[in-house]
Amino acid sequence: MAGCKVADGYGTMLVTAVGINTEWGLLMASISEDTGEETPLQVRLNGVATFIGIVGLSVAGAVLVVLLARYFTGHTKNPDGTVQYIKGQTNVKATINGAVKILTVAVTIVVVAVPEGLPLAVTLTLAYSMRKMMADKALVRRLSACETMGSATTICSDKTGTLTLNEMTVVEAYVGGVNVQPPDNVKLLSPTISTLILEGIAQNTSGSVYEPEGGAVEVTGSPTEKAILSWGVKLGMKFNEMRSESSILHVFPFNSDKKRGGVAVHVGGSEVHVHWKGAAEIVLAACTSWLDADGQKQPMTSDKADEFKKDIEDMAARSLRCVAFAYRPFELEKVPSEEQRVNWVLPEDNLILLAIVGIKDPCRPGVRDAVLLCKDAGVKVRMVTGDNLQTAKAIALECGILTDPNASEPVVIEGRTFRARTDAEREAIANEISVMGRSSPNDKLLLVRALRSRDHVVAVTGDGTNDAPALHEADIGLAMGISGTEVAKESADIIILDDNFASVVKVVRWGRSVYANIQKFIQFQLTVNVAALVINVVAAVSSGNVPLNAVQLLWVNLIMDTLGALALATEPPTDELMKRSPVGRREPLITNIMWRNLFIQAVFQIAVLLTLNFRGRSILHLNNDSPSHAEKVKNTFIFNSFVLCQVFNEFNSRKLNELNIFSGVTKNYLFMGIVGITVLLQVIIIEFLGKFTSTVKLTWKLWLVSIAIGFVSWPLAVIGKLIPVPEQPFGELI
Repeated sequence: MAGCKVADGYGTMLVTAVGINTEWGLLMASISEDTGEETPLQVRLNGVATFIGIVGLSVAGAVLVVLLARYFTGHTKNPDGTVQYIKGQTNVKATINGAVKILTVAVTIVVVAVPEGLPLAVTLTLAYSMRKMMADKALVRRLSACETMGSATTICSDKTGTLTLNEMTVVEAYVGGVNVQPPDNVKLLSPTISTLILEGIAQNTSGSVYEPEGGAVEVTGSPTEKAILSWGVKLGMKFNEMRSESSILHVFPFNSDKKRGGVAVHVGGSEVHVHWKGAAEIVLAACTSWLDADGQKQPMTSDKADEFKKDIEDMAARSLRCVAFAYRPFELEKVPSEEQRVNWVLPEDNLILLAIVGIKDPCRPGVRDAVLLCKDAGVKVRMVTGDNLQTAKAIALECGILTDPNASEPVVIEGRTFRARTDAEREAIANEISVMGRSSPNDKLLLVRALRSRDHVVAVTGDGTNDAPALHEADIGLAMGISGTEVAKESADIIILDDNFASVVKVVRWGRSVYANIQKFIQFQLTVNVAALVINVVAAVSSGNVPLNAVQLLWVNLIMDTLGALALATEPPTDELMKRSPVGRREPLITNIMWRNLFIQAVFQIAVLLTLNFRGRSILHLNNDSPSHAEKVKNTFIFNSFVLCQVFNEFNSRKLNELNIFSGVTKNYLFMGIVGITVLLQVIIIEFLGKFTSTVKLTWKLWLVSIAIGFVSWPLAVIGKLIPVPEQPFGELI
């Protein structure tokens, strides 16, 4: 039985061991938690990284062949103009050194081309977001849920406890046709009916009342049970006395499919009372008579039934949850023996209506704003609840999920109506549904399936054991941390610790932030990759020498991979994120906007640096220096300008399509720190580590020119962002 979940009913359990001392505990201790599952974003990124890697390897292979051919045919020259390899004259050692140098160039091109920083950036972004989401009251159980949440197009939310406070109180009650609110009015009722109603409250419950001497009464149970028991106490119920006056013969526990629960109690002699309690319209439908204030049994005429229905509808329209109490007498002789009682189905026809109560569960503060924020972000919020359709509609209007009070089917629909349709019909109307009332857990599951088949990315919130299948089926399952059962939490990807719908919206915001940060990093890294690759390939093929050597390119790689990932992956979410529509399942990772930005910056860097590579000596007035020194100064200057271009471009990458790239930059201390460290290390490398990186010190004038070249990327980015791009992805256009 280990690991089983109790989904229905109640009982008493003896605990013999907990934690590590149980079989389950020992098993859990022996297996590690990491499943190594890849997130959808990582799968997409692997595709990008593999493609770039193949391109890099192909280019490096081609360069290697070209350089070796040039070298051995005597076309590769030293800076002073002498030929590096002459057949029959160059010794073996020099030949091997020359070939190794060429191999180094090819390997360097591979190192630059392969974006090994991508997995690091994803992991960093997800881990950072996870830590920050804890502060926003969301505990992430599955990493990939962080990013999937950013793509969510619809949220199917429970009503009770998520959109409402789950603090229930009875605010209206009709017993024997008399309104007993305030409870003092109970004196107007005959002892017969008041005894029956109190007996029904005390015996037909899974909660309990503890009455300490002199202290306040303590009520335990589910929120609805607590509300009803508290109301019973106000009516003068002595819980323990009421329970001792009769003995329970059989219990039919409340369940969410039947929407009612019953109990058979032996009152004394041969008299047995079968009490029922549940959803008002369902219990009312099973009643054939009702008790009036004098305790007299009256027939349930169609007029009287309509009157009760009207009361229920009026309460529901004021967003009250309606619960009805009914009973029927039964003969002790007809009660099965104890052995057979397990399978006894309690009689649920010919009931006598005792009372109808309206329970208020107030809307959570801040939920309305959160729902409106979702609407602006293109995320549709749907309410799926077991409550009466009128109650659900009233709360939906209060929360802003519904705007039209006269909304009809299929915008507002009952679970059974939805369930009765075919799969195709369900898929057709799923998009329009905003409120589903009187729904069973299975209806929720059917709705999730219908929405997913329409290509929606569905998030589902739930707290009960019965929500587990829907939580599991959805793209993102959100369980409630306070009211949620253990089973619901097990099935969920994210646990909302404060049970508040506003926290769900914060999760969406963080999810979008993860996606946006990774896009920023990809744009930044691909610009560097493309520029470094083209510059080195063109220079190598045309002159046999490369302006950026292995050590320099490894430093550039370090900036853009590790430090760049850290800087861009930790950008906090902005309000702008919630003004966009969600990223669809099929949308490409690299958007047209990113291609445009990347193309403009890469072309600028390639043009400037290749010009410097071929005409650098005359442009920088180095013709008077010795050829080898002039070559070193030129290459150092190219390296320095290249690195500074990346530093300036890092700011551009912060905002992919906004003109102001500096908004909020001072609040991101990590970003500022990393840019500062990068610049400081670059100065140290150029000025003090020349031997290690094959560079020479630069004059302050050349430093200023380098900074000026880097600075041009800012106005260039602004001009680039004014160029419109087509809606259709470039991949499809091609």
